[in-house]
Amino acid sequence: MEVSGKRIVVTGAAFGIGKSMSKIFLNAGAQAVVMTDINAEGLKTSAEEINAPYLLADVSKEEDIINLIDQSNALMGGIDIFCSNAGIGGESGLLNTSDEDWQNIWGINVMSHIYAAKHVIPKMLEQKEGYLVNTASAAGLLTQVGAAGYSVTKAAAVSFAEWLKITYGEKGIGVSCLCPQGVRTAMVEDAHDIVGSLVGMDGIMEPDDVAREVVLAVEKDQFLITPHTQVLDYIKMKTADYDRWISGMQSLQKQLLDNFPDADDMFK
Repeated sequence: MEVSGKRIVVTGAAFGIGKSMSKIFLNAGAQAVVMTDINAEGLKTSAEEINAPYLLADVSKEEDIINLIDQSNALMGGIDIFCSNAGIGGESGLLNTSDEDWQNIWGINVMSHIYAAKHVIPKMLEQKEGYLVNTASAAGLLTQVGAAGYSVTKAAAVSFAEWLKITYGEKGIGVSCLCPQGVRTAMVEDAHDIVGSLVGMDGIMEPDDVAREVVLAVEKDQFLITPHTQVLDYIKMKTADYDRWISGMQSLQKQLLDNFPDADDMFK
């Protein structure tokens, strides 16, 4: 799908990849971009900087997604591309997590994609054209040591995006799934040093560079977006010999704990 002239919604747009996607889409000639986030102050600042309309929303709530879609349709006269980008890192480990922790990360990292697709696809089918960009993570393809909630929800996000592409791909609905590794965002920079060391093993990318990859993928109707090209090699290694891959991940976890002994509780 050509981005030029399109009407776009981006969630999680106050900072990081979402803010960059909003800016890069506009630079690529989008007709309009509606930015949304739960962080009112950050969203207002970023939207004014980019000169784009913005709407507050808690994407883990279906009623907020419905309202976002309705208001975006009113503002732009329709939606051509919906970028379900909002996500959180959640709590580390497993043993110390609560039911509330799991419900929170599941709502934001998975249900937000489901609610968006459920309520934006019907109008796209009427238009006979539409595009969904779902932000997951390389962790959804590979896992992330020390983060059960993040790994599980990002894997679910990838699986849902696959299902959407299989189900609606021949009905005029394009789908791309964004799976980066380390990106220079608050989620990475504010985390424990062990997280930065882990996700930065293949380099930390700038959000604008990731956003440019998204634009290219949309215009090529490319499903999987892996800005860190090493991820594709890791997937091949994983599928070629699952046991060997798990053994390698266990070795990586041990190496990280040896280097950051104060992070032991994060891996329980």
